[in-house]
Amino acid sequence: MGRRLKKIAFWVARRSHLPVIVIGGLVVTVLFFNEETSMQLNVQYQKRINELNSEIKLNRDSASYYKRKREAILHGSDQLEKIAREQYHMQRPTEDVFILTEP
Repeated sequence: MGRRLKKIAFWVARRSHLPVIVIGGLVVTVLFFNEETSMQLNVQYQKRINELNSEIKLNRDSASYYKRKREAILHGSDQLEKIAREQYHMQRPTEDVFILTEP
């Protein structure tokens, strides 16, 4: 029996890289093909995160633009009159308004 164990131990010692390869193969299989931890899902999630971050930046820029515009309207009557005339086509009683549209 002792001789047989020595042969088995010698065989395992010579092929000790096999368990490493098998375990490595299992890890790669789990990473690529498991639905919850797949690399493809991680790439998709990271892409979506980047899209949302750029959308957040765009919305922050837009919000700051409208905040500045609101402050200008609240503190300056010239801006209020300009917006009322341009966007809402308001006029004074003594003037005519012409609306030009592009063909």
